[in-house]
Amino acid sequence: MPLGTLDRTAPPLFNQGPSALSKLIFFSALALFLMVADARFNIVQPLRAGIAAVLYPVQWLALKPVQLAVGGGRYLEDLQTAQAREARARKALALQSERASQADTLAQDNARLRALLELRQTTQTPGRAAEVLYDAADPYTRKLVIDQGLTNGIAPGSPVIDEGGVVGQVTQVQPFTSEITLVIDRDLSIPVQNVRTGARSVAFGDASAHGGGLELRFTAANADVQEGDLLTTSGVDGVYPPGLPVAKIDRIERRADSAFARIHCLPMAHVTAARYVLVLAPVGVQAPKPAPGAAADAAPAKKKDKGDKGDKGRAEKPAKAEARKEGRTP
Repeated sequence: MPLGTLDRTAPPLFNQGPSALSKLIFFSALALFLMVADARFNIVQPLRAGIAAVLYPVQWLALKPVQLAVGGGRYLEDLQTAQAREARARKALALQSERASQADTLAQDNARLRALLELRQTTQTPGRAAEVLYDAADPYTRKLVIDQGLTNGIAPGSPVIDEGGVVGQVTQVQPFTSEITLVIDRDLSIPVQNVRTGARSVAFGDASAHGGGLELRFTAANADVQEGDLLTTSGVDGVYPPGLPVAKIDRIERRADSAFARIHCLPMAHVTAARYVLVLAPVGVQAPKPAPGAAADAAPAKKKDKGDKGDKGRAEKPAKAEARKEGRTP
């Protein structure tokens, strides 16, 4: 091979280019120039904006998992907090509803007790307030059980009233409780008087399928009765004091095939919803109170009788002495 054809350049392995020091000086000067130029003339701002616009989707995608994790944690915390607050609110609402219902019940009880106290002050018959415990177990009777008995001085046959009128009559007395038969019971009857006409009659508990009222039996079809007439106790039975409201005539049925009218009445008392009642002493067992003037007149009369006897004895003594002197027997 001729020598002219040989390549005299160094192989790539030995071709190193600029030195590292020259590269460092060059790039340092370039960086310094760019910093000064950007600070003074903002020549790199368009380039920075372009790079930021290109990298924004990448940043958005990179931040989404972090945001989802943080948002999910906050959502769960907020959900638990909301559920806890809702539970507390429901509990507070239930308590408020219970207190409101209790307040309404207490207001009704206070109104009934006040009415009973006023009725106790106006009535002349002694009575004792009692609370209804429960209804009787027999479904075919209309009876109540109260918390007063023999130990409280309750007597069998005592009339029972509330603020509206007559509730019933005490039919059975235990040491600590008593059983009341309501006026709507079919086995109870009560003498009544029509306030408008003054006619007397007897009201029986309604034994019909509907029940819940009273019935005036054996009343002539042409009798003077009207719907809305008030019936009160007549007092002729010696049990109920006269003038207590019993019922109000609700419906009158006059049939051509019967000589008697069928008169249905509604009780004035809260017979099916009574809570507090007033047990009166029967009229027949009440001891009549002597008049104040009778006792005062009886005392001078006794003294006068004693004085007459004393004067008579003193007058008889001289007569006996004179008879002895004359030898006569007095």
